[in-house]
Order: sequence, then C-alpha cells, then structure tokens
Amino acid sequence: MAGGLILMGALALLLPVAAAFVMHGLIQIVANGWRALLHRRHIDWRILAVYAGGSAAAAVGVGLVSFVPSRPLLYLMLGLVPGIVWLPRRWLQLDAARPAHALLCGLLVTGLNLIAGVAGPLLDIFFVRTAMGRHRIVATKAATQVFSHLAKVLVFGGQLLAARRLDVVPFWVLPAVVPLSIAGTVAGGRVLDRMSDTNFLKWTRLIVTGIGLCYLVQAAWLASR
Repeated sequence: MAGGLILMGALALLLPVAAAFVMHGLIQIVANGWRALLHRRHIDWRILAVYAGGSAAAAVGVGLVSFVPSRPLLYLMLGLVPGIVWLPRRWLQLDAARPAHALLCGLLVTGLNLIAGVAGPLLDIFFVRTAMGRHRIVATKAATQVFSHLAKVLVFGGQLLAARRLDVVPFWVLPAVVPLSIAGTVAGGRVLDRMSDTNFLKWTRLIVTGIGLCYLVQAAWLASR
C-alpha cells in the first residue's frame, strides 16, 4: 500500500496525469501479480471472482465519463485516501468474505483507484473484519488489485490512445522498473513472515498516514501556484 502511494506521487510529478495512471497501473500489475503468485495458495478465489465483477462495472462507468483529475486534485486525493485507515471499525460493518460486500469492494476500490490512483486504505476496510490471517489477506488483496490496476491501464490508456498521445507513456522504463518491483515484492514477503498480525496493521497505518500528510502539503503548494 505504502509503495503504491509513493510510486503514484512520484510518477505524477514527472508525467502527465493520464500517463502517470497508465504507468502506475502497469507497474502495480506486475508487483501485485507477482505477490499474488508467490502467495497463490493463500488466495480466496471466491472473493476474487466477485470482486472482479464490481471492478469491471467501475471501469465501464469511469470510462464512459472520461474523467482525468488535475495534478492538484490528484495530490489532494492521494493525501486524503490514507485518512480512511483511521475510520472506527464500528462505523463500517464490511467483510470481503460476504459476496455482496466483495462486489461492493470491487466497485468502490476500483472506482477510487481510477480517481486517486490508489485505494489501498479503502480496500483494507473490507478485510479488517474477516477471520483471515495476514498471509491470506495479503494474497487475496494482491490478486484483487491486479484487476483494479488493469482497469486503470485500460481506461486511461484508452483515452491516450484515442487522443493519439500514447507516446507520453515511457514504456521503455518498464524493463528497468519491473525487476525492481519484483525484488521489492519478494523482500516485502520476507518482512511479512517476520511480523505479527497486530504489528502489520499498526505500522501500515502509521506509514501511509505520514505519506498522506506529505501529499496534502504538495496539493496545497500546487493549488497556490
């Protein structure tokens, strides 16, 4: 989650927003796909199948609107998204293990991903009430995010292709970034093995909140220019 936040912010500084979405989506597909492959025996395939349906619906809806956020709005959204982790659990009785909730998860998480570029904290809300351990949570979440990031690539890549601006996406960077992404995923898996479920949730919350605050400062600076 934290890695995706940092990557999205960095890409948005260097590329047009639509191109940043496409590039982020491609890199995250590799990272999450590799993580899901490493932990494939822990994936809950029933949740994944239902999630995919909601994800497809969100992609179609945003694709029809052809929405692309401005850079200040994107950083504002990137800064606000981590705040979701602080919502009291009692406010939202959500559980991805329930089919209706898994469908809603796919719809909302992919929708937010297509607006803010990331949606990890929102995704977490649907998993905090499950009886799943950290390995099953990480594996299933990684698999769901392959669909969300694929939607991002298709929606914004389609817009760039229609505008004949696909050249703004630096595809040449992928051969260098993909191995680093896989290496980071492998390292993250080893760290995960050494953490307890409690520490995993605690440190995730603190790290993404710090990143979010930095993005709020960036959003304010961009808006004031």
